[in-house]
Amino acid sequence: MPTILVTGANGLLATHIIIELLENGYHVKGLLRDRRKFQYPAHPNLELIENDITDFSSVKNALAGCESVIHVAALTAQNFLRYDAYEKVNVQASEELVKLAIDAKIKRFVYVSSANAFGYGSKENPGNETTPMKAPFTSSFYARSKQQAQMRVLAYREQMEVVVVNPTFMLGAYDGKPSSGQIIFMGYNKPVIFYPPGGKNFVHVADVAKGTVLALENGIAGEAYLMANENLSYREFFRQLAEVTGRNPLLIPIPKFILIAAGYMGDLLRFVNYPVSFSSVNMRSLCVHNYYSNEKASKQLGMTFRPVKQAIEEAVQWFRSKDMLS
Repeated sequence: MPTILVTGANGLLATHIIIELLENGYHVKGLLRDRRKFQYPAHPNLELIENDITDFSSVKNALAGCESVIHVAALTAQNFLRYDAYEKVNVQASEELVKLAIDAKIKRFVYVSSANAFGYGSKENPGNETTPMKAPFTSSFYARSKQQAQMRVLAYREQMEVVVVNPTFMLGAYDGKPSSGQIIFMGYNKPVIFYPPGGKNFVHVADVAKGTVLALENGIAGEAYLMANENLSYREFFRQLAEVTGRNPLLIPIPKFILIAAGYMGDLLRFVNYPVSFSSVNMRSLCVHNYYSNEKASKQLGMTFRPVKQAIEEAVQWFRSKDMLS
């Protein structure tokens, strides 16, 4: 089987992509900054390479012998005060990786973008791959950088086969930070849960990994595929979490005006160069119904999706096994 380079190898999604590739017989090179943070056991068909995605000479060496690339590495933290940081890692490094891949005669390049590179919709009319990006994500440094990188990468589709996947909010095992699994900590075993007024699309991370490999194998070059599953309000999500954990918490909505006020306080702190993770942009994002459709991925890639409740269960089991939940 061919060798695939996977960047950002110790992240939640990349770990599951590596597992999916190994289980399908591929050889994998995993590029990551710290191999000690890699959560999956050693495997004879897996080579871990310690390097930063912005160290282009090392990345060039890592590409040797690879047939394809799955580019997952990205700057996702919300506390950087300037767009420059996101542009350097998410946009410029992604474009440079594409150029290096073309020089290395790489066959196919799969770029992992974000669902918020497209516009969201309602439960009745969810966003899809043709929906233009919407506020408040048009003001999000992270979302803007992912959309820009997606456009830059697709600009090279005449020189190399390029496919994009756009995951929504992923949950599952091997969340070492935790990253998106932090939402579980917000409600786990709490007698009272305060929840925002909006909602989002949730998906099992293993399904996104499977969809990414299907995009590698069968995706149409030049196309993007939303990896989405269940559109849930935050109340519905925390109710599912409560069912998984056998609790019956009191669920209390947070008024929108409180979240917006907190966001502006975050903006003020950022203005004086205090790096907080909350801002008016991400507080407004908690107030919208950030819903998407998986119709294209289901039809063109043959994707099927397991219940989000299963993703919650597996995430909870993982955190418990690592003594991260009490």
